[in-house]
Amino acid sequence: MFSKRTLTDLDKKLLQEKYQTNYEEAIKKVNAGYPIQYLIGNVAFLNVEINVNEHVLIPRFETEYLVEKVLKKVEKYQQEPLKFLDICTGSGCIAVAIAKNTNFYCKGIDISKDALQVAKENGIKNNVIVEYKKLNILKETITENYDVIISNPPYIGKEESVDESVYYEPSIALYAEEKGIIFYRKILEQIKNKPRLITFEIGENQKDEIIKLATQKFPTAKISCEKDLCGKFRYIFIEQ
Repeated sequence: MFSKRTLTDLDKKLLQEKYQTNYEEAIKKVNAGYPIQYLIGNVAFLNVEINVNEHVLIPRFETEYLVEKVLKKVEKYQQEPLKFLDICTGSGCIAVAIAKNTNFYCKGIDISKDALQVAKENGIKNNVIVEYKKLNILKETITENYDVIISNPPYIGKEESVDESVYYEPSIALYAEEKGIIFYRKILEQIKNKPRLITFEIGENQKDEIIKLATQKFPTAKISCEKDLCGKFRYIFIEQ
């Protein structure tokens, strides 16, 4: 059973505007556990608006906070023609926000054709230029070098229990083999150059394993892990 959601006044206003003739039906879906973000169709993410549907993960505050941290770290590079790669881009929220706030060349890759379509629409909607490409990072190779790499990949181990709030979101964007570690390992294995910054959003209990992988790949890099707003270790930074 799903717990009944308490709607804010803003939630109700947005739903009433969009579902003028079937508002009660929309409320029933929310109370049945369906994400209100999918019903409304978009979410605010930093200073951009991101369209969402069942093909993409709903952007979280944790990811928004990560992008804020990344923007601070790359401020010193604003005048340089750096190349930025967002791996497992999903809705494109990270790449779009970076493109909106920097002068970087931005590219997003994802295995899902449907997710990439949403990401492309979000780039157009927010008047930014982001290149997108369909690529399976577990089976295909990144052939170009990038200065900044960021990824919020699937990191829930298939044996883990999950909160009911994610039941309607795409499983391909949530679950990963090797207790949720496989994407980090594959990404690190593929990097041929020494990017100035690599950053990951991680599961709260994955810090030690991912730092170990990062240290093996980049033994001289500055590697750190920072907490999210709830005090959980959530972000890995590899700086060179």
